[in-house]
Amino acid sequence: MLEMGQTSAAPATGDALVKEISEATFMEDVIEASKEVPVIVDFWAPWCGPCRTLGPALEAAVNAAGGKVKMVKINVDENQQVAGQLRVQSIPTVYAFHDGQPVDGFQGALPQSQVNQFVDKMAALAAEGPLAAAIASANEMLDAGALDDAAQTFAAIIEEDPSSAAAYAGLARVKIAEGELDEAEAILNGAPAEISHSAEIDGAHAKIALARQAAEAGPVEELRAKVAADPADHQARYDLAKALHASGDIQGAVDELLEVFRRDRDWNDGAAKTQLFTIFDALAANDPVALAGRRKLSSLMFA
Repeated sequence: MLEMGQTSAAPATGDALVKEISEATFMEDVIEASKEVPVIVDFWAPWCGPCRTLGPALEAAVNAAGGKVKMVKINVDENQQVAGQLRVQSIPTVYAFHDGQPVDGFQGALPQSQVNQFVDKMAALAAEGPLAAAIASANEMLDAGALDDAAQTFAAIIEEDPSSAAAYAGLARVKIAEGELDEAEAILNGAPAEISHSAEIDGAHAKIALARQAAEAGPVEELRAKVAADPADHQARYDLAKALHASGDIQGAVDELLEVFRRDRDWNDGAAKTQLFTIFDALAANDPVALAGRRKLSSLMFA
């Protein structure tokens, strides 16, 4: 068995299947690299006993996959910022990224058989060329407002691959765009159990929650005036953040919620942090607003 902190890979190079990285190269080694093959991220620490078991098990499975998936190891003691951005609350924590976005993950040590299944599932993503292209095409239709075409394409993908979290999430997003929030939620609730907590499904749930809030959002200018009159009125600032998000000002919403958290992180049972995570989950993992917001929240949490 490997000693703590060691990996079975050669010294880190651009072609290494398993390597140790820092947050300084996270964008290159994870986000960008995952656009070629899925990348598994193992968050560990030298003092973590279960990490000793999980790390070598993951490395063995990744190496056995023969290049269909890569793995990076991140020491959370030395890279607290990226750990905070990805809401790593205990270790070992494992995330898998594909096409620049987190698609799956788990916490705690698993037996080798389950580790192999997880890696095999991620490696299979690399072979989903036709379906990946279809999903990309459906997303382009959705972004262009061709909702019927997008819905038909996502439905066809689900028929071909009933475990496609991206297709379920995409079909739900079509219904959100149509204002059919209950139907969107029903689609997500009908997804297979094994993908029900995937990043795509969680992100679509977050979009539904934000859409429901938008229907109840108050007037932005009235709430701005209320906050200006009493900057310590956390409820008014929180309501302003929801109204700003409903109006499309996502950055403004994040800024106001960060200010609530800065002033009183425990206000209303940590409502500001919860709302921030809902917004971040609804955005793409590499969205600049999400990345900067997570970084600022992390700095406040560890201040």
